[in-house]
Amino acid sequence: MATIRLDPTKHEDWQIAAAAEESMRPLRDIAGDLGIREDELIPMGRSLAKVDYQQVLARVGQTTAGKYIDVTAITPTPLGEGKTTTTMGLVEGLGHIGKRVSGAIRQPSGGPTFNVKGSAAGGGLAQCIPLTPFSIRLTGDIDCITNAHNLAMVALTARMQHEANYDDARLAKSNMKRLDIDPKRVEIRWVIDFCAQALRNIIIGRGSKMDGFEMESGFAITVSSELMAILAITRDLKDMRERIGRMVVAYSRSGKAVTTADLQVDGAMTAWMLEALNPTLMQTIEGQPVLVHAGPFANIAIGQSSIIADRLATSLTDYHVTESGFGADIGFEKFWNLKCRYSGITPNAVVVVATVRALKMHGGGPAVKPGLPLADAYKKENLGLLEKGCENLIAHIETVKKSGVRPVVCINSFYTDTPAEVALIRRVAEQNGAYVALSQHWLKGGAGAVELAEAVVAACDEKNNFRFLYDLSLPLRDRIELIAKEVYGADGVTYTDEAARKLAAFQADPEIAKLGTCMVKTHLSLSHTPDVKGRPRGWTLPIRDVLIYKGAGFVVPVAGDIKLMPGTASDPAFRRVDVDVTTGRVRGLF
Repeated sequence: MATIRLDPTKHEDWQIAAAAEESMRPLRDIAGDLGIREDELIPMGRSLAKVDYQQVLARVGQTTAGKYIDVTAITPTPLGEGKTTTTMGLVEGLGHIGKRVSGAIRQPSGGPTFNVKGSAAGGGLAQCIPLTPFSIRLTGDIDCITNAHNLAMVALTARMQHEANYDDARLAKSNMKRLDIDPKRVEIRWVIDFCAQALRNIIIGRGSKMDGFEMESGFAITVSSELMAILAITRDLKDMRERIGRMVVAYSRSGKAVTTADLQVDGAMTAWMLEALNPTLMQTIEGQPVLVHAGPFANIAIGQSSIIADRLATSLTDYHVTESGFGADIGFEKFWNLKCRYSGITPNAVVVVATVRALKMHGGGPAVKPGLPLADAYKKENLGLLEKGCENLIAHIETVKKSGVRPVVCINSFYTDTPAEVALIRRVAEQNGAYVALSQHWLKGGAGAVELAEAVVAACDEKNNFRFLYDLSLPLRDRIELIAKEVYGADGVTYTDEAARKLAAFQADPEIAKLGTCMVKTHLSLSHTPDVKGRPRGWTLPIRDVLIYKGAGFVVPVAGDIKLMPGTASDPAFRRVDVDVTTGRVRGLF
């Protein structure tokens, strides 16, 4: 393990990571801990490697015998709850008590990395390293998704141009049949991996007929692409190839779905995605193995690390810790009802991360805004605010319990927390049927996460009764209502006319009606309204649109006014990122 450890109260995350990277363990040793041979690594520069998962699984078999742990959270503040920090801390803590452990986290998006949320490598003494390549490009998976997705847009827009300008005979000479694509029913947009609100709505094809087909278009953030969902839930290359070919990109004027296979671009898209299929091997600051694969944003995507990474790690280690995006209402719900359904692996334990400051916010505390100092209410003891805010924690405990698993509440410790505040959360969690542990992994690394690790081991040893919230035979509308009522706490669901029309059409298609349900909703509230905190009562969930991710296997209801392209804030993180021109080391990442 790294021998240089700085004080997190006195140093930034990038400084701690840089010091730890001076004594990182060689990747071949990290791989050796997993039982991966050196010839099963695919070197990607000086400090990174991908794992040839097919070669490993062909050799060791797919036993998935290791204990499987998911880390989720309460409804976070805009600053986050420290889920990745806790994931890394738990991996370090399990290692500290002698367990053979691995972790799996998602690759960060350039959007939040250079905006306000940071790179999601963890923090303090619970980080994934090396930090700079983790935060910037890594091994190119998101670049692959960007290019493969945009290639589909190239194929679609070029086809629309040619169909507008060519007769059927000329189309036939080019080995094309007329698809008669409806420009008002193009289902996908271009993607870029930044928060670029200026690109949400654009006009393309301006100029002469040689400049393309003129129509409204726009950009989404790359990690919301269906290709990212496919990468997260695919099992192997054959599965990925078939899923990419089923992606619906538009509809014809007669209402027929137009797929990437219809555009004859699915094979080339798969070629772009080929290298992305192998997870990247990294390590914690304390030298435990971490697999990085797939991407974030459970509010607008599935938000899970990959099934491939989890199948690999649960076949190789005794304890494997994975992470779901945002709160249990979003990330865990998708882990529970989508990822576990497709992977066939079910959790032995689920960790719900909570912080004193977030629970105070849910109790009516002042607004928490990135880039601004926290109000005094979050730095001083206030048991009244905290107790009221624990209603949000209770809601997430109840959600996990509905899956048949008894949750472990992790109190992610901050130095401003008081013993009375910790005792209050502990009491509430235990009264509502959860294990509970205080963890100081940010400050002390694995040694600070021993209580959490021991609670997780106890939870793993307890037999659970895992079950899905719904069966895929349940009608789509009933599933949406079930999630809204049982997970979000809504009284019911309303639909725009367009959403109701599309949902009815999807239900009438037997092939679509059996797909999973992947909700799009704000992560900042149990409701669809970001400013409504705590545990809202007496409200209905408005569905304004329903998308189809046929390749991934999802029907995607969109709740409230949520954007597939986030915006860059007024004080973005990129202002503080720079390079030391003497050493070439990047500073300012967090």
